[in-house]
Amino acid sequence: MGIIIGIDIGGTTTKIVGYSKGKIISPILVKATDPVASVYGALGRFLNDNSLSLSDVKKIMVTGVGSSYLTDGLLGIPTAKTDEFQAVGMGGLFLSGLEKAIVVSMGTGTAFVMADHDRVVHLGGTGIGGGTLLGLSNRMLNIRNFDDIIKMAEGGSLEHIDLTIGDISRDRVTNLLPDTTASNFGKMSDLATKSDIAMGIINLVFQAIGMMAVFATRIEHVNDVVLTGNLTNVPQAKEVFEKLSALFGVNFITPENAEYATAVGAAAICAANGQAREIG
Repeated sequence: MGIIIGIDIGGTTTKIVGYSKGKIISPILVKATDPVASVYGALGRFLNDNSLSLSDVKKIMVTGVGSSYLTDGLLGIPTAKTDEFQAVGMGGLFLSGLEKAIVVSMGTGTAFVMADHDRVVHLGGTGIGGGTLLGLSNRMLNIRNFDDIIKMAEGGSLEHIDLTIGDISRDRVTNLLPDTTASNFGKMSDLATKSDIAMGIINLVFQAIGMMAVFATRIEHVNDVVLTGNLTNVPQAKEVFEKLSALFGVNFITPENAEYATAVGAAAICAANGQAREIG
C-alpha cells in the first residue's frame, strides 16, 4: 500500500496521520506525558484502527519538540526526522490549498512561518499560546483544563474587562471602531463575573496572536493567514479573528484538520522528497 505516516510529537499531545495518494488518512491525537511512549501508543492505535500491518507502511516521518527523544527507527520501519517549522508551513499550505501564506502554529506557544511552494521561513514566535491560557486560568479562576475554560467563557462579556477605544476617546481613531480593544484587562471591575474573566483571557491570547499574524502579513506582503494547532478548537477564537480580519483586511483561514497540520506537513515533505534526517 505504501502509506507514509506523519507524527507530530508535541509538548502535551502527539498527533499522527496517514498520507497516501495526496489524501489524509485517520488523524489521531493522544495525550503525551512521555514522548516516546506516546509515539508507540499512537502508532499502534493508528495501525489497529485502519487494519494495517507494518509492511503497509512505506515510511514514518516525525517532527516536533518530542522527536528529539527518538534515537532509533520505529518498529523496524524506515523513520526520518524533519524540521518542525518546515512541517508547519507545508502542512498549512496542504490543508488550506493555498500556494503562499503566513502559517500560524498555535500550541503551548505560537510560531509564525512564511510558506510558499518552494520555501518555508520561520519568522519568529511568541510565548503566548495555550500555556498562557492554562496558566492565567489556573491563577485567576482555579481552572486547569481547556474544556472548562471554554465552557466558563460561554456567555462571558468583555464589557467589564477590556478598555476600548470608545472608553478613552469621543473621536474616531483612524479606521478603529469604538469597540476596538485599547487595553486587555484595562477596565477590570468588581462587576466582572468568572465567565467574563475567562472570556477576557481567551480574547487576550487570540488578539495577541492575531495581531502578530497581521504584522507578519505586512512584512511578507501576503494577505492569507492559515491558523493551525490545538488552539484552533477554541470556539471563541473565531469572533476574535473575524474582527481582526474586518479591521485589517487579512484573510484568516482555519482549514479542516487544522490541529494536525504539522503531522500532515511531515508526511507531505516525505512525499515531495523534501529534507529529512534518517533515524537509526
